[in-house]
Amino acid sequence: MSLRTFLQRILKKPVARLANRFSSRPNRERVHDALTKLYKQIREKPGKKGVVIDLDASPQKIIVFSDLHKGNKKRSDDFAPAEQNYIAALNYYNRQNYTLIVLGDSEELWKFNLFTVKKHNHASFELEKQFLQRKALIKVFGNHDVFWNNDPFAALQLISIYGEPVHMYEAVLLKYKAGQKPMDIFLTHGHQGDAQSDGNKFSAWFVAKIWAPLQSYLDLNINTPAFNDILKTDHNQFMYEWSLQQHDLVLVTGHTHQPVFESMTHLERLYKQLLLARQDNNTREIADLQKEIAFRRQEYDHVSEDYLQLKPSYFNSGCCCFNDGDITGIEIEAGEIRLIKWKTDNAVSKRTVLEHAALRNLR
Repeated sequence: MSLRTFLQRILKKPVARLANRFSSRPNRERVHDALTKLYKQIREKPGKKGVVIDLDASPQKIIVFSDLHKGNKKRSDDFAPAEQNYIAALNYYNRQNYTLIVLGDSEELWKFNLFTVKKHNHASFELEKQFLQRKALIKVFGNHDVFWNNDPFAALQLISIYGEPVHMYEAVLLKYKAGQKPMDIFLTHGHQGDAQSDGNKFSAWFVAKIWAPLQSYLDLNINTPAFNDILKTDHNQFMYEWSLQQHDLVLVTGHTHQPVFESMTHLERLYKQLLLARQDNNTREIADLQKEIAFRRQEYDHVSEDYLQLKPSYFNSGCCCFNDGDITGIEIEAGEIRLIKWKTDNAVSKRTVLEHAALRNLR
């Protein structure tokens, strides 16, 4: 056994816990206050902080990806395993004339300098440029690429990447009329109110100077496959609670790297489907669901007790840096919202619809 393999075995879990500790510390009150303030600013003064799109006046297909964390293509680059699927997805969505919303943490600028990221991610930048040329690219900044919002040379750097100016937003507001009822679909990265992420320089230092070298040496990526987690993170829970307090609003974020659809994780939805299958006495579906639940519970043994009462007001796009190379995102099209996954199968990237729902049924 090599020294690296030995250290991987004994250090993976404690290093991952340490990384999580220094990268996330949300507070319910701060999260709620930050989201309320931002949502109010976008509604009252659209333009600078966020763009407003009326889907009734200007119908369009939208794909939302977040948390790519583009890096240097070495072991500490979380995006590298997922690059093939992201490129395949962009080719597909560009051919289908989708609008691409990159919902923050596109570039990993805590670990790497911008020049390194630009050098090693030419292929994905060129594909994003094709959306921009169709006026169909919207970039939102997150905590790991907040550089785009606060550096005086950010605008010039964006021109050097994309060949033309790119406005960086903090949020996007989609206006939609579900039947006769208006609905706001509010999209933002989701780091707002997180003490370790919202402008915290120490966290950026820790990720760059401590976590990145350890990750590179130990060859670790703690972004486990999509839907491996059962419990929603505290931050997801806080954002769900905020969305629940709003009137005719659906919240879509990233940041936590955990896909959430209609306010539920995948396992919570499986339990709900099992309950419905039992009510219908569908023995085959019951058996299939029990088998899938048993598989998902191998590492975790708890599900939120209130999953049956959750309202479908919160969604999370997951991320584009899972360590198995999969990526997840949110599609919005023709009155429907979908959680999708792109996965490599026999060296070919394939799109799968994991969940879908009609917008009119959300609130």
